[in-house]
This record gives sequence, C-alpha cells and structure tokens, in this order.
Amino acid sequence: MMRAWILPMLLVLSGSALTTGQFKESPGTAAALFLTFLVLAGVTSPLIFPRSIEAQEAQRRGAVDGRPVVFWRPGCTYCIRLRIRLGRSARQLHWVNIWRDPAAAAAVRAANDGNETVPTVVVAGQPHTNPDPEWVREQLPPSA
Repeated sequence: MMRAWILPMLLVLSGSALTTGQFKESPGTAAALFLTFLVLAGVTSPLIFPRSIEAQEAQRRGAVDGRPVVFWRPGCTYCIRLRIRLGRSARQLHWVNIWRDPAAAAAVRAANDGNETVPTVVVAGQPHTNPDPEWVREQLPPSA
C-alpha cells in the first residue's frame, strides 16, 4: 500500500521545496504553485477512486448485478483519466486495485498477454484494455 502514496508524497515534497524559496519574493505565486502541486498529489493518490474490493468478490458482484469490473492501480494516468471522465458513474463500477490483490494482477496479465496493463475493464466476462470512458458508461445497466 505504501508504494501507492510515493508519487503523491513526492509531489507534495517537491512543491514544498520549490515554493519555500519563492515565498519571500512572491507569496501569491508560491501559494498558487504549491496549490497546483497539492491538486496533482490529490489526483494521483488512491483517494479519488472508490474503495477497492478483491477480484473474486468484484467478479461475483459483476455477475449478479451486471456492472463492469475495473482493474486499476494507483498512479496510472489512464486510470485517473477513466475515473475523472466517468464522474459520479464511477461509483457504480466495481474497482479492483491490482497492487493490493495478486489474483487481480494475474487476471490482468492473463487478459493482456502477460502485461499488467490498466485500466482493464471486464464487461460480461470480456476484458477491454483502456476503453473509452463513454463506452464504459454505456455498459452500465439502466437501473444502476
């Protein structure tokens, strides 16, 4: 779990280091720059994703309710893009962090020729690697 926070922590530390020297000269610019680094740290952190569940549980739930399962990992820009573009619809998907679940990482490798390419979205048992967010939204059941 710690490696999921490496990039956000580096962004906060880098922002702190860069803005410390500029704060005396231009406090407004330093504050804006630090705020930018904080936003980037927040976006790359696991906090913007819904709570992850185990792969087996996600696949079971997906079979019952028909919702897609998204395999992701923290720091992945394509996963962040998918999450942001889905907006509130992202809560209706089953999210599985492949760094927390070895079975999930194995499932992603099996679907992607041995590579851990994410996001991998499984719809009706069929994996789709890095699909368009609009397509993913269309795969949600109407009652969801």
